[in-house]
Amino acid sequence: MSFKKKDNQNYFNPMRRAILNHQMIQPGDRVAVGLSGGKDSTTLFYFLEMIRRQRRLGFDFELVPISLDMGFKGCDLAPLQQFVNNLGYQLEVVPTNIAKIVFDIREERSPCSLCAKLRRGILYNRAKELDCQKVALGHHLDDAIETYFMNFLFHGKLNSFEPISFLSKTELYLIRPLLYIEEKQILRFVKREELPVVFNPCPVDKQTKREEIKNLVTSLSRDYGDIREKFVMGMEQGTSEDFWAKSLNESL
Repeated sequence: MSFKKKDNQNYFNPMRRAILNHQMIQPGDRVAVGLSGGKDSTTLFYFLEMIRRQRRLGFDFELVPISLDMGFKGCDLAPLQQFVNNLGYQLEVVPTNIAKIVFDIREERSPCSLCAKLRRGILYNRAKELDCQKVALGHHLDDAIETYFMNFLFHGKLNSFEPISFLSKTELYLIRPLLYIEEKQILRFVKREELPVVFNPCPVDKQTKREEIKNLVTSLSRDYGDIREKFVMGMEQGTSEDFWAKSLNESL
């Protein structure tokens, strides 16, 4: 990979700011990184490894890449495993029967909520078994904005997910280091560096309510070009419980 110095301001600095502002990672932490094979989590793992190698936080920490085998036919994790190996790690692949439970056994009409709940439970439990204190997910700035609008339009709440939250059942902290980075930045980086993106065989991929909200945010950004910048300002000022969703609205 040819990560160029000029990109430091666009990637490393926003991640460092998010991590330090919200105290996401502490010295000596063992951080599990949930890798779905999509562009966001792959980019997250690469950035975190570069930050760790270059000691941009001023201290050392460990990374543990974890991926779930959802049980979908046609899903090949080999490119993701090779990518992780190239960075000096071994990908922890956890076999599951989530696809069978959601689509064959339960035959869910709105499968995303159950699927997300099952994925989170398995990921968190495996991270705990591997002696991790934190779990990092690849949610970026656009995800936070979309969650805010979803909570408002569907639940009447004016909040988004938290940058860092404590999971009492597993005694883990959930962190989102990409929170200040826009999706379009990730798309550009993945394309330029040719990062592996695993095909998602889920039958409802890009057919969810979140996809509708994504289109809404895109439309709003045409008229209000600084909507993402303003949202970052809101996140940095939103220390009250009114802004951050305490119920971990990851099922949206």
